[in-house]
Amino acid sequence: MGAEDRHAGGIHFTSENDIMKIVRPTISKYWEDQIEAANTIKELNQLRTEMQNYRVLDPACGSGNFLYLAYQELKLAEQLLLDKITEVSQSSQLEIGFVTPLQFYGIDNNAFAVELAKVTMAIARKVAIDKLGLNESVLPLDVLDKNLVCRDALFAKWPKVNAIIGNPPFQSKNKIQQELGLTYVNKLRDKYPEVPGRADYCVYWLKKSHDELPENGRAGLVGTNTIRQNYSREGGLDYIVSNGGTITEAVSSQFWSGDAAVRVSIVNWIKGEGVGKKRLYNQIGDREDSPWEVIELDRINSALSAGFDVTQAQKLLVNANSQSCFQGQTPGHEGFLLTPEEARDIIEENPESAGVIFAYLTGDDLLSTKPPMPRRYVIDFNPRSLAEAKGYKALFKRIKELVLPQREAAAETEKMRNEKARQKNPQARVNKHHQNFLAKWWLLSYPRGELIEKIGGLSRYIVCSRVTKRPIFEFVDRQIRPSDALQVFAFVDDYSFGILQSYIHGLWFAKRCSTLKGDPRYTSKTVFDTFPWPPEPNLEQVKNVADAGVELREVRRQVMRKNGFNLREVYQDLEGKSDTKLHQAHGELDRAVSAAYGTKNGEDILQFLLRLNLELREGNLAPGLPSSVVDKSQFVTEDCVVSMI
Repeated sequence: MGAEDRHAGGIHFTSENDIMKIVRPTISKYWEDQIEAANTIKELNQLRTEMQNYRVLDPACGSGNFLYLAYQELKLAEQLLLDKITEVSQSSQLEIGFVTPLQFYGIDNNAFAVELAKVTMAIARKVAIDKLGLNESVLPLDVLDKNLVCRDALFAKWPKVNAIIGNPPFQSKNKIQQELGLTYVNKLRDKYPEVPGRADYCVYWLKKSHDELPENGRAGLVGTNTIRQNYSREGGLDYIVSNGGTITEAVSSQFWSGDAAVRVSIVNWIKGEGVGKKRLYNQIGDREDSPWEVIELDRINSALSAGFDVTQAQKLLVNANSQSCFQGQTPGHEGFLLTPEEARDIIEENPESAGVIFAYLTGDDLLSTKPPMPRRYVIDFNPRSLAEAKGYKALFKRIKELVLPQREAAAETEKMRNEKARQKNPQARVNKHHQNFLAKWWLLSYPRGELIEKIGGLSRYIVCSRVTKRPIFEFVDRQIRPSDALQVFAFVDDYSFGILQSYIHGLWFAKRCSTLKGDPRYTSKTVFDTFPWPPEPNLEQVKNVADAGVELREVRRQVMRKNGFNLREVYQDLEGKSDTKLHQAHGELDRAVSAAYGTKNGEDILQFLLRLNLELREGNLAPGLPSSVVDKSQFVTEDCVVSMI
């Protein structure tokens, strides 16, 4: 397949090494353990009957690579079994093999791939006979037309099998509609209403696989590493473990061996009680050759995490309703953005334009510039009407010429897609995403009016890059507009900065965040909305946190000036050292924050935070400075990122 078709279908090659991370724990180890435990002819003959009736399915089989290796492994298990039967019975009679390709099933929506899989299984049989020296004939070739079929697996009837393996399509939730069409998405969500609409495509295979398994049946699937996070976890792994499933072996996260720029998770489970220790693998680091850690656990949780399980943390309504955490603005078109030179020239020629031109800070600006500063400007007419926007003639002309045509084209494409969906189903849900953008074409796609109103009443606000391995927080001047690559926190005080920049909040972020291509991403609903702030810090504790936050920022600026570093480089340099002045500043902040929470030495922080989260879910403890602080101004300094124009 061409790269474009593979991308559109979320179809990716799986290496033999990665396939074996599923085939071995799901199929090979099961049979090896069974054969080792059987010591009588009766037990061994029962296993022989079971193996003869054993069935394997790959519901996204492609050209049959998973089935090929599964067949090879089952033939090896067959030889182990036959050898043991000969040994226990002390018979010299040669036992004849019985495992055939007819025990293997596959579904795929690509007709050529299905035909190729049939050839693959014929080759698998020939290879096994030659490799194992079996007394079997390659001919006649098995007729696999009923075993390997061209269907959409999510809507097809699956054969009854004992094991399900495979690599379902990698299609992010944001691209399902774009790549597969609105009609298909509506059909999918009607079929699986219990799967969250924001879950990744592969999650549907996880759920259906578990539903199709018999009691004590086993499965192993590859998925994007988002299957262990948020909505995708809820629709898949949460469903599995809460409906009688036990994860027996898993890879929490690893670099993908194929050409997709993603990290993946690999999950093996049994529909029933899995006895014994479970193995959890995780690839540590940022490179394909990064080292691995292997941990043995009594239970692997649905987050595929070895640490304390915080997946059950509840949304704190007081956090969610506090209007404290926002995503930045999304222009939706480059036409809204200006270089500093363009902004300067326009304002000099039309001074009134300064009212709708703002410095625009991105996540990369925050972390990469020295010192942090915006590198572009944004034209933001919000909340002005079309008539009011026309008053800024030069800017309005620019937006009309650059933005309007593309929004008209996108809305027309969306309209045609909706009409097609309605032709098939008059009640089909349709999107009016681009039609809404066209209706207010002179405005940013997401101007975030509530955010702008909120920070407009502050002298400064806090941000961090939404996609980041380590959240680095900084204050920003209210005159600067934050991009959607920034998570915005509407706090002006140093105490709130200290809590957010602390190790405690960082640990919660690491366990509750989502990821984008393997990089952690700050998500307000799962991180901020569930994060419990210190319940009853006294004034001295609040002051200590605030002072430590101020000192940390000052030390950070000193390191930047001395070494010519940007913020990203400051923390990259920090990783290779110990006990620097910045290490000490972070240590002081963490100790002050721990004291504000009242944690004890050696206490499991995640367990503490989850307990606090559950205690506070019905409470009214708002984030930010405690309500007991009367003079809030004593905790507000002035340093922040400023615009250079």
